[in-house]
Amino acid sequence: MRTERHGRVLLITLHRPHARNAVNPALAASLESAVDDLEHDEDLWAGVLTGEGPVFCAGADLNTVAGGNFPELLTHRGGFAGFVRRERSKPIVAALDGDALAGGMELAIACDLIIAAEGVRLGIPETARSLLAIGGGLANLPRLIGEKAALELALTAAPWPAERLATLGLISRTVPAGTARDAALDLATEICGNAPLAVRGARRAILAGRDHTEDERWALAERELAALEGTQDYHEGSRSFVAKRAPRWTGR
Repeated sequence: MRTERHGRVLLITLHRPHARNAVNPALAASLESAVDDLEHDEDLWAGVLTGEGPVFCAGADLNTVAGGNFPELLTHRGGFAGFVRRERSKPIVAALDGDALAGGMELAIACDLIIAAEGVRLGIPETARSLLAIGGGLANLPRLIGEKAALELALTAAPWPAERLATLGLISRTVPAGTARDAALDLATEICGNAPLAVRGARRAILAGRDHTEDERWALAERELAALEGTQDYHEGSRSFVAKRAPRWTGR
């Protein structure tokens, strides 16, 4: 695992290119630690998750699975790869310059946004190995792309091109080959240009409202705004607008 700071963005790179960035116990632990760094550093406001080499991530290390040690690929706080069920406050953009398959797709959909290079494939081929996509593929894909599309992905085990998944709303945008990392960094930097507490509040309201009624979603958004009203950045937003200057966000 490698991490690099790009202004207020933490770039997190899966670094097992010789193994197609397959998740082993060490990678799961280091990914969880990288997210800890992002969450705890007040100067970092967003992250980008990418993979070294021609593949974003091929999923679980099958040597670990075949040895009966799949639980070693999970952490208590994050689930598979220390990431897919991790509670966090800061947005993370997935940058796919290579295929995201099995657990690799599950890592991608656990991010807030996905940028994918043209021609990249995503899929949950676990049924072809008598396995199941329990890292979020079966649980989250029906909500993200619809039940019928999720069924086809799961039952056929065939990956789909990013372009097809973009039409279903899973991919934020597709970009020319080899440019996904830079495009994701640009998107994360754009997000960091906004008030960080407001970004986190908007993210919480949208994600927490998934299974609520419309009235409850209205209430969630109103509570998040009420929480912002006592912050320095809340007042800075209106003051900078009146003064016709760029806002100076502090995250406080």
